[in-house]
Amino acid sequence: MRVVVLTGAGISAESGVPTFRDADGLWEGHRVEDVATPQAFDADPGTVHRFYDARRAALAGVEPNPAHVALAELERALGPDLLLVTQNIDDLHERGGSTAVLHMHGRLLSALCAECGARCPWEGPMITAGPCALCGVAALRPDVVWFGEVPLGMDRIQAALERAEVFCSIGTSGAVYPAAGFVQYARAHGAGTVELNLVPSEGTHHFADARHGPASQLVPAWVDEVLSEVRA
Repeated sequence: MRVVVLTGAGISAESGVPTFRDADGLWEGHRVEDVATPQAFDADPGTVHRFYDARRAALAGVEPNPAHVALAELERALGPDLLLVTQNIDDLHERGGSTAVLHMHGRLLSALCAECGARCPWEGPMITAGPCALCGVAALRPDVVWFGEVPLGMDRIQAALERAEVFCSIGTSGAVYPAAGFVQYARAHGAGTVELNLVPSEGTHHFADARHGPASQLVPAWVDEVLSEVRA
């Protein structure tokens, strides 16, 4: 069975990771324009670094929940027939046991050189970072996709959606494109579609099967269903 899973902020929220965007449109008290655009980094890299340094440090205080663990079990069963795509920039999927996660919005635990494009693992504060080890220019930035930038891995995601037999969206708002359009693309290519979300998303009506409640309960139950079908 070929499966594409998309996860969003809702799956990590149950582990204590903030959903980032507040109800008033602020990102943890900051305007989007101040911390999540290339222009913000050019104008005030210190503020941007402090914002992401704090988020990176906060990862030490959270743990994967049963939803992350269940998706790792699904990966072990399906192998390359599963593509796990996440909009989250945390590492909870990996800590939950998943080994092949496509982070379409980048990763907190990675640095990107704005000068040469090199990437390297990064765990500590970036505000005090030295020059890029590859090109020698002091241009390291968080390896996250900001507004105005293109999400990562879109060609691979599109190809997987075209072949998928099942597309499952977990913990997403259904409001942010291009991810919000994945369900329609998958349906157009014949996939069955499932939404697992705390509340109905903006795109709930596009899913053939929509289940609402905590991801830590819904995801393990859904994974059990898929594994039962695979093993039958």
